[in-house]
Amino acid sequence: MENKKVLLGMSGGVDSSVSALLLKKEGYDVIGITLELFAGSSCCNIETYIDAKNVCNSIGIPHFTYDCKEQFKNHVINDFINCYSNCKTPNPCIECNKYMKFGYMWDKAKALGCNYIATGHYAKTEYSKKYERWVLKKSNAGRKDQSYVLWNIPKELIEHVLFPLANFEDKEQIREIARENNLKVANKPDSEDICFVPDGNYKKFLENNSDIRPKKGNIVTTKGEILGKHNGLYNYTIGQRKGLGISYKEPLFVVGFNKEKNEVIVGVKDEIYQKEMYVTDINLLLFDELKEKMKVNIKTRYSSKEESATIEMIDNNTIKVEFENPVARITPGQSAVFYLDDIVVGGGKILK
Repeated sequence: MENKKVLLGMSGGVDSSVSALLLKKEGYDVIGITLELFAGSSCCNIETYIDAKNVCNSIGIPHFTYDCKEQFKNHVINDFINCYSNCKTPNPCIECNKYMKFGYMWDKAKALGCNYIATGHYAKTEYSKKYERWVLKKSNAGRKDQSYVLWNIPKELIEHVLFPLANFEDKEQIREIARENNLKVANKPDSEDICFVPDGNYKKFLENNSDIRPKKGNIVTTKGEILGKHNGLYNYTIGQRKGLGISYKEPLFVVGFNKEKNEVIVGVKDEIYQKEMYVTDINLLLFDELKEKMKVNIKTRYSSKEESATIEMIDNNTIKVEFENPVARITPGQSAVFYLDDIVVGGGKILK
């Protein structure tokens, strides 16, 4: 008899709440879990716990809360700080998915006798006869699809992951289900910011939680011409145009950094485009190894459009990308995710 016991991550929002409802209606033995990640964050306040527990009580499933603040700090906060310390732009949600939602939570699921874990992400898993393995795919949600942030889950885990919202096309459908079932979170707003920086002030967070401090340096062109001063490399990201505080004969964008010289490097629009990219920390989902060059579509940011490219493994942990057309704002620290149609081939972190 199939073990249909599933541990569902619950944030107290409408997506995870409706996921709980759908799983129960499909006959799963559902347990709700809320991870306490960071004191004062938008996903770890008292309202979160109360909303999640109330939803579980209303549909008749157990709910547990676990204190994971130390693990979250070690894996997510420290990576966030380290990236900014090294002139990179992190995506902490991806680290959180890897270590917390699909790492720590899977360990808890096994300890509770569950055969599955589930979340309210808009993504899809299914068995592919063509590739003879379980695959991660885009959901039906179009622009709201979240497969991009799931590239680094272990491929062995895919067959144990359920995404109840995979086939829904928009958020209003989810809210309507919540209303029909009298869930009080039906109209609860989505969280838009990084959960542990709810006010969006990264500079303040970094200065309060690390040894990063403002350090003045030069803003220079790619030819070395000094145009002005900056107040800390961590205040800038690749492609940034606004807030540079300098005037020039044409618009300027951040195109790089020289950490040794403490310089922000700026260039004109043509200089923010690249034909090549290198990606490291590779996690392949569709194949065990990449034996030859492959044509794929690539997303270099969550909100960016897909770009046609050829990828090639050049060592055990690095992929070289050759774009069909030059791509702007390639940002070290962000993720590059490779797709074949709607299937996630894998991904990694942009090196340069």
